[in-house]
Amino acid sequence: MTTDVVVAERPTHGEPRPYQFPRFERQELANGLGVIAVDLPGRALVTASLVLGAGAVDEPAELAGVTSLMARAMTEGTARHDAVGLTEASERLGASLHAEAGWDGLSVSVDVPAERLSAALALAAEVAIGPTFPASDVERLRDERLNDLLQAKADPRRRADDGFVETIYAAGSPYARPSAGTEETVTRLDADACRTTHGRRIDPARMTLIVGGDLDAVGEDVRSIAESRFGAWPRNPAAEGATAPTVAAAHDERYVRVIHRPGSVQTEIRVGHLGVRRLIPDFHAVSVMSAILGGLFNSRLNRKLREEKGYTYGAGAGFDMRRGVGPFAVRAAVNTDVTVPAIQDILTELDAMRAGPPTTAELHAARDYLVGVFPLRFETPPAVVGAIAGLLIHGLPWDELDRYRPAIEAVSDADVEKASREHIRPDELAVVLVGDADAILPALEGAAIGPIVVDREELPGQGAAAPA
Repeated sequence: MTTDVVVAERPTHGEPRPYQFPRFERQELANGLGVIAVDLPGRALVTASLVLGAGAVDEPAELAGVTSLMARAMTEGTARHDAVGLTEASERLGASLHAEAGWDGLSVSVDVPAERLSAALALAAEVAIGPTFPASDVERLRDERLNDLLQAKADPRRRADDGFVETIYAAGSPYARPSAGTEETVTRLDADACRTTHGRRIDPARMTLIVGGDLDAVGEDVRSIAESRFGAWPRNPAAEGATAPTVAAAHDERYVRVIHRPGSVQTEIRVGHLGVRRLIPDFHAVSVMSAILGGLFNSRLNRKLREEKGYTYGAGAGFDMRRGVGPFAVRAAVNTDVTVPAIQDILTELDAMRAGPPTTAELHAARDYLVGVFPLRFETPPAVVGAIAGLLIHGLPWDELDRYRPAIEAVSDADVEKASREHIRPDELAVVLVGDADAILPALEGAAIGPIVVDREELPGQGAAAPA
């Protein structure tokens, strides 16, 4: 005989388990290279990352994308190995070697079994110190980026993301374009531009080697390994430090931009404005506020647009915090016929976020989620190393990660309301849509959200579009 049991109350979560971010300290070699070792017992696959706190935001506007291209090309050959030889040498060690650059930083990283760390760092040193930038390989990578730009233009989601930052940032602001550059700038990049950028940026005195994993399994002292692999690397007196990013808003009032996709059955929606830098005093309050607004499955935006209205599979919002003022954006994709109602609901939720404090249930759900998921973010060496790199890049104190959970738990409803009022500015919102302008415009004009501009772009493979 079976008995059906009906659960009348949803199970509640327990108290978060105590957690402390792994201990670490920074040492320095004679050439100024920082060395940080983080012991993660049982993690036999070690991550080592050579981090520079300068990135795409620091490059000249006319060479936008050169930092990204330079980083990708660093593994295409060194004085000792060509690209194939470098790959084969890495594979013999069971290692993965890669270099990459983002807005705020650049890294040369290797993932390798602990006992082979020294040999892997020898390869990483080759890549960081003496890349050759073969012209044919740089051209291939440049062409790949140009093809990627064509794909981004054809992809509604990516076009909405790019179109949004183009709209909210004034011309000349670095964040007004993708970090990997535009068609106009990437076309002029070559091997010489990569060499020049490497010479202007790479300097051991401005970099830090971060190693995370089971240090007992390494079998040698990490500092000694670093000294043997990087100690003879001379300082670069010509290297330039990171800049203080300067950005400006393109508009100080509501603005609507429609990027026309004839016949589109969906509209990609972006609503927002300039946001905040990472270094702000109310970071934790903004984090909780963002979770309540659009960072959780049961956030206000997702409840409204997905659960109540059925307009979308998911809606979210958040602040992209960088060294400079990054964007704040609400994101959703909806059927064409509900585009304007969805925008109106988004605007209503943004107004409501500023109108008063969150409910006790909302506050507790957001805080509990952020506190609970925090340790899960650092279960692997790459995640731990990446978190420490973030501290370096943004100039945060070493105990920032230890203070995170108590600081989140201390955020009050008044703190969330204050953060909402200060950082959400309804009168300055830009609404960027990628969809069928002809189908959207009648209702959009009737809604009187703000001045409307329609871009009828030429898509890859199409002829010139008619003007709006």
